[in-house]
Parts: sequence; C-alpha cells; structure tokens
Amino acid sequence: MSSGGARRVLEAWLLGVVRYGDALKLQERLVADRKAGRVGDLVLSLQHPPTYTLGKRREKAERNLLAPESELRALGAELHRTERGGDVTFHGPRQAVLYPILSLRPLGLGARRYVEGLESAMIQVAALHGVTARPGDPGETGVWVGDRKIGAIGVRISSGTTWHGLAFNIDPDLGWYDHIVPCGIAGKEVTSLRREVGDGVELPADEIIHDQLVRSLGTSLGFTDVEFKDDSECGGMIGAAATTQS
Repeated sequence: MSSGGARRVLEAWLLGVVRYGDALKLQERLVADRKAGRVGDLVLSLQHPPTYTLGKRREKAERNLLAPESELRALGAELHRTERGGDVTFHGPRQAVLYPILSLRPLGLGARRYVEGLESAMIQVAALHGVTARPGDPGETGVWVGDRKIGAIGVRISSGTTWHGLAFNIDPDLGWYDHIVPCGIAGKEVTSLRREVGDGVELPADEIIHDQLVRSLGTSLGFTDVEFKDDSECGGMIGAAATTQS
C-alpha cells in the first residue's frame, strides 16, 4: 500500500474489443514507457475475440490443449504462445480483461501482494452482485466460487514492472473451455457471473462491470484515484491496436 497519504492515480484505458496480438504489442510498448518514466501506472481494460493463450511453461500447457490448433482456428479462435505465468486459458467476448502496467516498488508491493490484489479485485466485484468468491487453494490459481473458477490470473513482472493480468468471466460462452484443461487444473468447472447469479437476476451492462473491476483493482493495490480514458483520449498508440467488434 502507498504510505504517507500520497495521492496515487491509476489511469484506466477503456479499449473495447482488441485482438490479442495487438494488445500484446501495446503492452510491450507501454512496459518500456513505464520503465523509462514516460507514462505513469495504468491498466488496459478490454475484451478479446475468441483466443486461447499458453503460458511460459510451454510443454505442460500444450498438453492441456484438447484440440489441435487447426481445429481451434476452424472454430474461429486464435492461439497465442506467451511469456506470462500460468497454463492455458481462454479469452473471449463478455469476459473482462485487465492488463495492469505498474511499477511495483513505488507502490510498496511485492509479487505475492500484487497477485493478491488481482484476486481481491475480482472477489470484490463478485460480491457486488451477491456472489461469494475466494482465492484458489494451493496449486489453484485465480478466483473461485466453490469449486468453479470465475477468474483467471497470469502475470509477468519484468524489472519490477507488471504486464499481462486477469480475466473475469461476466457471461462468455463457456463451451469454449471444452477444448482445454483450463489453467491446467483437471476436473474443475469454469463458471461466470451470469451463471452464478442465475438467469432471473439482471446484470448491469458489461461496461459497468469493467468499471467496477478497475475501481476495485485500484482500491486493492493502494491507489487513491482512478482516471478513465477511452481510446480516443489515449493517443495514436491505441489506434492500431483497438478493433471494433463485428
């Protein structure tokens, strides 16, 4: 947490739907800018088209793909091999993805406390909608509702600067998870906020839940303020990355 009552601002970039490769390039550029002090602490808030990603433990993650890459592409999904932590996971429409680009040392955070902050943000948002979530048991990353996983975490920290991040299931098509062993944890279900609250309960628009998640993240990590910007306010860096959902 920040000390001495200093004002700490988290800038949130609301990007809409962005292809995974474009988001990765944007993160790489922003990590370099954050290390050089050209930008402050920020978080990208977005959704991806259907995408599977593998973490840096490549051999294990490949075993947890239950369909060949050609079949996944025929279904309309991309596959990306990344350097984040974690195993294999899915990203898609109606899932809130946050990629924090933060310098941990000025915030007084270590890696473990940072990950706990990501967990806490998702737990807080679930609670806002009457759902009791919890951190995973040892060996189970992410955030869970009972034995059902509602939020995934896969991070990379480079010289004290974070990238990659979290994915919180609002109401994605859970059938996409049938093609993988999610996060390499066999025998456990994946769930969503929609499934947990039940069909009789109305959820707010996805954009509102994205905002709730960003604000909860800011609180969890010790920021005093969150400033929101959409892609029109974030300069030319976003123009090439953001796409419009068809």
